Amino acid sequence: MNKKVEQLSFMKNKESDKLKYYVALSHINVRPLFKTKLLEYFDYDVEKAYNVNSAEINKVAEYFEIPASRSFIQKRSEVDTDACYEKFLRYEDVNLLTAEDNNYPEYLKEIPDYPIALYYKGNIENIDYNYALSVVGSRNASTEAKIALSSIISNFKNSNITIVSGLAYGIDATAHTLALKNNLRTIGVIGSGIDIVYPKQNKKLYSDIIEANGAILSEYPFGMPPMAQNFPQRNRIVVGMSKGTLVGEARLKSGAMISANLALDYNRELMCIPGNILNPNTSGIYHLIRNGAGIVSSGEDLLNYLGWDIISNKQNNIEPANDIQKKIIKVLELESKTFDDIITNIKDDVSKIMVALTELELMGLIKQSNNKYYRCE
Repeated sequence: MNKKVEQLSFMKNKESDKLKYYVALSHINVRPLFKTKLLEYFDYDVEKAYNVNSAEINKVAEYFEIPASRSFIQKRSEVDTDACYEKFLRYEDVNLLTAEDNNYPEYLKEIPDYPIALYYKGNIENIDYNYALSVVGSRNASTEAKIALSSIISNFKNSNITIVSGLAYGIDATAHTLALKNNLRTIGVIGSGIDIVYPKQNKKLYSDIIEANGAILSEYPFGMPPMAQNFPQRNRIVVGMSKGTLVGEARLKSGAMISANLALDYNRELMCIPGNILNPNTSGIYHLIRNGAGIVSSGEDLLNYLGWDIISNKQNNIEPANDIQKKIIKVLELESKTFDDIITNIKDDVSKIMVALTELELMGLIKQSNNKYYRCE
């Protein structure tokens, strides 16, 4: 039994069934808005939402004044609910965050078509989305734009700011890398199944984010390829979960401009890094500035626009707080251990060990990678 199955065994059967239907819904490829309103119509009874009939689909559409999803029932018939859930359980390092969970980003819940569930790897505990900044921009970002972004983000070193981006080339990858360099938490939202790293050149960055207490999120089921239509949908999540959006470089017609317009639609703070007027990647930037976007040339500018007083997360002299935590630290003193190794060595209540491991990760004393726990030096 893997760790995730063991954790789910502590849950009531009803809670486990909920996850099964959320997983199944992720395999039904219809508009996210319809799924959102379907779940709301049935007051978050996900089993009822999943098993909706034709008459109820029409009622949902009429109630929310949205187009009915005529293909929903046909696509549902092609989904093997149990098989999808069993596949999810086999991925030990992947969890599911639903719209009912306490850790669901509060800002994301405000957008009309919020994802009803997100697959994730890594750590989403204790993120303050009041201090989440989405960074978007050109895949072909100039050196000047990357240097400017570095200058801005370096001002937030060791703080409580979380950088959210799309794990693409250019500005996205630069933003995530700078977050890691400056000891900031970072979240990568991808436009494919969470088991697919795209682009492949970002494979190490993908792993580094998870190892550094960050997270990778996706609303798409396992095996979903990175299709073009997925990325505009992905952008609404990047922008939606953040307090404000910073645009690095953007052409007038680009994914970054889609994100910028979403930020305006969601009533979020929109800011731009000014650049060389001769660079075609700044055409979108100056269009946004002319229409009221904030100009950011320093970290102080960004903090002023968002009204942020950042808090240092640098931890000094933190020690294990109880006997189980101390035992875990001792077990990990010489080498990394799996969850099963730790249980075997400590011989205590499994649920207490799980709680202690989570607490130690949040304290920054240990970290988890490749199904093993490591002591942080």
